[in-house]
Amino acid sequence: MWSTLREEWRAVQTLRSTGLFPPLRTLPAIVREALRSGTAAGGAILGHLHGDRMAIVDPEGSLTYRELGALCSAATMGLRDRFTPGAQPVIAMMTRNSRYTFISMFAGMGLGAKVIAMNTDMSGKQIAEVCAREKVQLLIHDESFSERLQSLDAGISRIVASRDSSKHRDDDMAAIIAQAPRGRPPRPSTLPAMVILTSGSTGAPKGSSRNGGNGQRPSIAGGAGFFQKIPFRPDDVVLLAPPVYHGWGAICAFSTLALGGTLVLDAGFDAGRAVELIAKHRCTALIMVPTMLRRLLALGHEALTPIDHDAIRIIGSGGARLEAPLVEAVRQEFGAVLHNLYGATEAAFISIATPSDLIADPDSAGSPPAGITVKIFCGDTEAAVGEIGDIYVGSFMTSPNYTDGRTKETRGNLLKTGDTGYFNEFGRLFVIGRSDGMIVSGGENVFPEEVEGLLLAHPDIKDVKVVPVPDEDFGQRLKAYIVLSREPGPSPEDIKAFVSHELSRSRVPRDVVYVDDLRRTGTGKVTKATLDEIDSKESR
Repeated sequence: MWSTLREEWRAVQTLRSTGLFPPLRTLPAIVREALRSGTAAGGAILGHLHGDRMAIVDPEGSLTYRELGALCSAATMGLRDRFTPGAQPVIAMMTRNSRYTFISMFAGMGLGAKVIAMNTDMSGKQIAEVCAREKVQLLIHDESFSERLQSLDAGISRIVASRDSSKHRDDDMAAIIAQAPRGRPPRPSTLPAMVILTSGSTGAPKGSSRNGGNGQRPSIAGGAGFFQKIPFRPDDVVLLAPPVYHGWGAICAFSTLALGGTLVLDAGFDAGRAVELIAKHRCTALIMVPTMLRRLLALGHEALTPIDHDAIRIIGSGGARLEAPLVEAVRQEFGAVLHNLYGATEAAFISIATPSDLIADPDSAGSPPAGITVKIFCGDTEAAVGEIGDIYVGSFMTSPNYTDGRTKETRGNLLKTGDTGYFNEFGRLFVIGRSDGMIVSGGENVFPEEVEGLLLAHPDIKDVKVVPVPDEDFGQRLKAYIVLSREPGPSPEDIKAFVSHELSRSRVPRDVVYVDDLRRTGTGKVTKATLDEIDSKESR
């Protein structure tokens, strides 16, 4: 008990040092809002906390925290009459990063709704399946996704968030806000829940509810541990490139807003456009996924000169494995400012590598922050140092239950992540790959991610995806889909020789396919549907 109290007290001190705790002069107004409106006061509380500081910069302009709070309250009031009083509303959001993402999210929370953050890369069929499964009543979406909503149930109401043109209409969020009744939103009768979807790379995404209902004791240490590893500050200007529907984007977005920093948002990621935004707004933190970092650095040093390199305090990478060559390339360009977060939809963040971790071990995922427990198991036995096994995580943020009734495997209070890895003698975690992606070849355990990492170090390879495929003789073999950085590039035989020089024969891809683009999603993933389409064209 005393050790727990000491840990929580240290966490409080850490959070105080970040500037997270509100000034005393704002407390009366914050308490009044919270007592009067409960979760409907979220946006208004941000307005009281941070006032006229800049909250969001997006293609429509900029918003102060006071303005953001007012818009969130108006959206809540404008949506109230669409739902049955006393019943929990179910709202899905399918928006690219913009002010409307946050306005819609805060409005949903203010209504006590179950809010589903929809992956914008989903197909029309997947959207319809998720909306039917979750019993969605209202879908808030960008106009650009309208074509994919043709098979949506006619009983689901729709509101347009961002339009492709600057002209707003009566059925969009801007009009609802403008026409909303005045006044503060009342306290909702139900507790809100946030549902984050899995990647859905092999089917309809599963829903993981983030409502703190896993039975474990809430801990201040978990939040403080994040800020100890990634030291966001109230004066940070953060380029948020990953979508907010993804856990990595959401964690960094709400951490920034809680502190009173500024979010710089764009509808999608373009490396050249990112340079313009970073330079124009003098960003101090860049939040990306590895694919985005590669594309940024691929522009070359000359193209990056508009960026004030000295202003960049934090570069955060998450959502996918970070390879050692990319770690070194970032360090050469920007210095030792790179942080690498390893997390999961069902567990939020699991471990974080700081710049010093990545200097010592570029392939490392760092160590678990305070408040997070990570263990490696080989079968029923906890693994020794250096021994590869299944990664389990425990914290008050884990969510083993999916909204469709399925559950993720657990061991006591620990949740199985589905990844394999090991701890080294310094307590750093190394993630090898997905447990279900491993194949056995030549008596060896082979992880496609290991081969991907090597191929990405090849100077003529721009992007790559390695997957296991069926093999009549060996059961399974590896297949590499490669995007070349120049033409003519290395032949399939050259690629195989490159791998065999560094790795064992069992890790050499037997199939090498060249493609123009892997069409990665907003979170940097390659879906099975994309690979199936490539295979279909290849077989013609």
